Amino acid sequence: MSDQGATPTASASAPPPPPPGRPPKVGNRGRASGPTDSSNLDPTDIPEIEYFVAPGPRGYPPLTGFLDIWDVDMMRRRDESNKIDHHTNLYHSDNLIVRRAQEFQVKITFDRAFKPDEDKFAVEFVIGSSPQYSKGTYIPVFPTKTRQSSWGGRVTQTNDNVVTMGITPAANCIVGKYQMYVAVQTPFGIRRTKRDNSRELYILYNPWASDDAVFLDDEVERQECVMNEMGIIYHGAYEDVSERNWNYGQFNYGVLDACLYIMDRAEMPITNRGDPIKVTRKASAMLNSRDDEGVLVGNWSGDYTYGVAPTSWTGSTDILLSYASSKLPVCYAQCWVYAAVFNTFLRCLGIPSRVVTNYYSAHDNDGNLKMDIILNDNGRIDRNRTKDSIWNYHCWNECYMSRPDLPPGFGGWQVVDATPQETSDGMYRCGPASVLAIKHGEICFPFDAAFVFAEVNSDVVFYSRTKDGTMEPVRVNQTHVGRMALTKAAGSEGRRDIIDQYKFPEGSPEERTVLEKAEEFGCKREKSIPPPADVDVVLPTLEVRVGDDFELSVEFVNHSNQKRTVEAYISGSVVYYTGVSSKEFLFKTPTVTLQAQKGAKESMTIESRSYMDHLVEQANLNFIVTGKIKETGRIVTAMKLVNLHNPKLTVELSGSAKLSEEMMATVEFTNPFSINLEKVYLRMEGPGVMEPKTRYYSLIPGGSSLTWTELFTPLRTGKTRVIATLDCSALRQVSGQASVTIES
Repeated sequence: MSDQGATPTASASAPPPPPPGRPPKVGNRGRASGPTDSSNLDPTDIPEIEYFVAPGPRGYPPLTGFLDIWDVDMMRRRDESNKIDHHTNLYHSDNLIVRRAQEFQVKITFDRAFKPDEDKFAVEFVIGSSPQYSKGTYIPVFPTKTRQSSWGGRVTQTNDNVVTMGITPAANCIVGKYQMYVAVQTPFGIRRTKRDNSRELYILYNPWASDDAVFLDDEVERQECVMNEMGIIYHGAYEDVSERNWNYGQFNYGVLDACLYIMDRAEMPITNRGDPIKVTRKASAMLNSRDDEGVLVGNWSGDYTYGVAPTSWTGSTDILLSYASSKLPVCYAQCWVYAAVFNTFLRCLGIPSRVVTNYYSAHDNDGNLKMDIILNDNGRIDRNRTKDSIWNYHCWNECYMSRPDLPPGFGGWQVVDATPQETSDGMYRCGPASVLAIKHGEICFPFDAAFVFAEVNSDVVFYSRTKDGTMEPVRVNQTHVGRMALTKAAGSEGRRDIIDQYKFPEGSPEERTVLEKAEEFGCKREKSIPPPADVDVVLPTLEVRVGDDFELSVEFVNHSNQKRTVEAYISGSVVYYTGVSSKEFLFKTPTVTLQAQKGAKESMTIESRSYMDHLVEQANLNFIVTGKIKETGRIVTAMKLVNLHNPKLTVELSGSAKLSEEMMATVEFTNPFSINLEKVYLRMEGPGVMEPKTRYYSLIPGGSSLTWTELFTPLRTGKTRVIATLDCSALRQVSGQASVTIES
């Protein structure tokens, strides 16, 4: 049979594989008429002349016979009223920086006297790459009451041909960098000034204005949470609190532009940047690099070969300027670095903020308000099955704003956290979560209130695991987590415990009501409360320096009227500040016999050689005692964190301590150990007096000393500090500081 005339058939085959590598980014084509306006730093040129009429035979009619603009004075110097009145005179910028919902002045010089009845002009403000009046990215401001826009405008003074114009940005206007033009209307068209970098201005949030969403009605708090550059961040242990000085540097040159770049890098629509809720939520994702190439790379491994150790940083300026210039994430950060740089971002934009340290902070992966510690059937911790972690401390931020998206009363302080722990709506971010909502158990309120609620409210539950795999709760500690929440006190160098803003007193009726409400929203707690054991275990509070031998004394107290025998396990481990164990250096199994109503002590000497080689950067030792009472089968437990104290740097300042007169900072350090310290980095800086400085030493032999001197010239008056850190792989978190008051 002939093949002629047969219908050809298609041959089936697999589709070609996609090209290797990351898929291309999908744009707006087919979904929107143009790209979303998300760039603040790209300038937009507005035409100098816009004609109302069609050109005649000889072209367009000339506009030279009408009012012309000779000069525009932005009144942008630090000693002029604009920056002083708007609390922006500390910013190291030649451009005008003002706050929304508050009037500022500009002086316009025309070629002749201004005639209000005849002359028509407007001051125009433009932000973003495609300005539109309907989007609030193009705002004309008029000098007459009969014609006003969303921003207020008025002539405050006229002197011959010089007109002083008062301009009040709307209380909800976009925060960012604007271009300003002056436009004169003629019968034939509009003539406006050329684009000029000196007429760029920044508009920030305004915590001094009652109509602004970030209004904070407390001048002491405003000075602390917006204007203060020198921070104290708390770390260490609950019973042995340490302080870390930090230069937020929100007024330093380039920092404001770096903060705006972060929002550009996040491709945040320009139109959303006047909303502090959206800005803080976006920033909590962008301050870490986990899923969006954000500012900081987290690293808890102890290996910081390819970057700066988190304990080495002294301020935010280097980090933000490096990110803005390199366009690459900066290495490395841990929770206090994330919180400190986030604090700089918030204060720089005008959002009141502070860093908060929560001691014994639960990292709850499953939202059950339980931190599970698994014991085997004889009372020893099963480290392979114990997965939950309790951070010795964890730092986050609070920022102040209204919350129109929540029921009335839940504005005020909001938790935001840039440390990448868990995802929220698909990204590593947290907040803003209302502190008041957390306290009252409203954990379904956006954003991430349930996660923060667990960080301060989780129970520590000890389970006994039998050989057949069943687990029974044998002890519940309801007070260990969220013991203290410290922040710097406003207006002083002291500290303030604000844990009462997060939860009601332990055991109070209000606390029980809140926990019941949280359970209704799906948070599961351990309902069964095992009867308490009649034997207590007490571990002492110790202050120990790195490299010292010390005595550990464990006290067992029998409260019963009968003899008790405790088969105990005493464990000592080097731990990261996240609660993760690095190395167990002590393990003892004493059997302690206690007479009725009596106590006994089990003492042991901890030699430095047992832990020194295993120390990680926070130099924390965690001691856990567990045991089973032979007569009753009850479990006893006790935990104690010992924060080893590092040697200090000595920082001394010499000179006249006067504005613009040279001074000297001297840093001294003595290696107290017999071992050599290798690849040692020192950093030093001080707000208003010294830009960040670094120094490298390849070797500091055991017992030897170093001296580092730097000259600096104070740039402004007032009280400030110079802070310094020393960092190497064998010794982390060594610091020192010196205070100075600069006079005019």
